[in-house]
Amino acid sequence: MMSGAERRKKILEMMREASAPLSGGALGKATGVSRQVVVQDIALLRTEGHPILATARGYILDQPKHAVRRFKTHHATERTEEELTLIVDLGGCVLDVMVNHRVYGKISAPLNIKNRRDVQHFMENLRTGKSTPLLNVTSGYHFHNVSADSEEILDEIEAALKEHNFLSEIFPYEIEAI
Repeated sequence: MMSGAERRKKILEMMREASAPLSGGALGKATGVSRQVVVQDIALLRTEGHPILATARGYILDQPKHAVRRFKTHHATERTEEELTLIVDLGGCVLDVMVNHRVYGKISAPLNIKNRRDVQHFMENLRTGKSTPLLNVTSGYHFHNVSADSEEILDEIEAALKEHNFLSEIFPYEIEAI
């Protein structure tokens, strides 16, 4: 049985991959819960900023289809702003951050950082002590799902991350964990 966070992530993945609306019943069946639980999950996902529309035929994500790639990066906390700015300046949107902790397992959080203003807001929250980066619990190693309008833009982002020594190798055991 998956946790609520895992279930909501799966619902989002299913909606991103779907070519047609998905009913609450179908989402519930795929995740092993009732339609009512899916309705609650959709409400929570909306509060996190995911643009989900309810139609007569089911739920859809109200966003254009983008290319998405997962990057594993490594850096000190002091380079967080540089990393995020590099990605958004090249046309990427940092969808989330995830760490693979050896004790706690996978921990992720939505970011949806798409421009310099979002980067500054995020950095201000860090500076004022509202939160600390997840990378601190894994010695600087973390993952980002990044979306862009094309695979070519993601290729540019990957090259820039490598050039600036942010990119880290994803090991075979991590592929299954992420």
